Amino acid sequence: MAEGAGAEGPRLAELLAAGWRLWEEVEAGTEPSSAAPAVQDKVRRGLDALQQAAAMVAQLDLFSENEDVEEIASADLRYLLLPALLGALTLRQVNPSKRLEHLEDARAHFWRFLRLCKSYGLGSFTLPAGSPPAAAAPSPGPAPGPAGLVAMASARQAKIERYKQKKELENRLASMRTFVESGQADEDQMREFYLLQTQKWINVSLEEIESIDQEMFILRSRGTVKQSSAPPHSTSRQARAPLKPFILTRDAAQAKVFGAGYPGLPTMTVDDWYEQRRRQGVMPGQSVPQRTPAGITDEELQKKQKEKKEEEDDEEALQKARNWDDWKDTHPRGYGNRQNMG
Repeated sequence: MAEGAGAEGPRLAELLAAGWRLWEEVEAGTEPSSAAPAVQDKVRRGLDALQQAAAMVAQLDLFSENEDVEEIASADLRYLLLPALLGALTLRQVNPSKRLEHLEDARAHFWRFLRLCKSYGLGSFTLPAGSPPAAAAPSPGPAPGPAGLVAMASARQAKIERYKQKKELENRLASMRTFVESGQADEDQMREFYLLQTQKWINVSLEEIESIDQEMFILRSRGTVKQSSAPPHSTSRQARAPLKPFILTRDAAQAKVFGAGYPGLPTMTVDDWYEQRRRQGVMPGQSVPQRTPAGITDEELQKKQKEKKEEEDDEEALQKARNWDDWKDTHPRGYGNRQNMG
């Protein structure tokens, strides 16, 4: 298998080196935002180089689950890292509308890397599930009580140990990197360097998959809440525009008069106002009230209103008279006169 790699070695090595370098530049970048065009350009170019390299590795059939890690040539160990690097750069893509898709792709890359390492016996870890839980929430923390406290303490201690191992790995890799990249390292040193890199990326992949599963659960929960809370389109109501001040007049003639006196305010007749509100859906099913027939003049209208008022006044006067008669029937003359006792 190393022979096939040797035939395409320089080209494959260049692609891996380019993608790896771009990842490190993105990771150590000083841009204020990951969405900056310069950052996203590096992410795009890094993904393109690593994807080409991964396709070449698949064509060359460099790795097999039926062989041991000792059978892999020292120069080829570096290509084990391709899926992990692809996952790391995939996470750096910034597109809110495709965030869930990017998380799924990155998780698949990390999982393939872990499965490959597991098949070669590299590292001691439990392989996560092949796909994240679709509906279940992330695993809850330890239950309260003595047993829960012990579990929390154990989890905390495990994190501390992983952090110590991570720092130790980084220090060893930093001390060996110069020799490997300059070509001064022998085969054993090169092999140790890439095996340490593999162990480092195993830890990174496990942490990233845990974070990805939590983020995917949150994103899917938000999507479910939005779908369940969104009202049907048929019952949705249009937002009403706020009413602006205006002068309401009885007819067009008054509108002209008031419009001339108050140029800062628009005028509107009652008919116009009802029609506008009906179009806005504020008064569904209501029609414009019936107005005075055109054949009746203002003088006749005023006369009718006067007659109606007189009728109402007559009824009121009659009621007062009836009340006065009732009061006299029950109260003798002089009732309540306590000033003139004689």
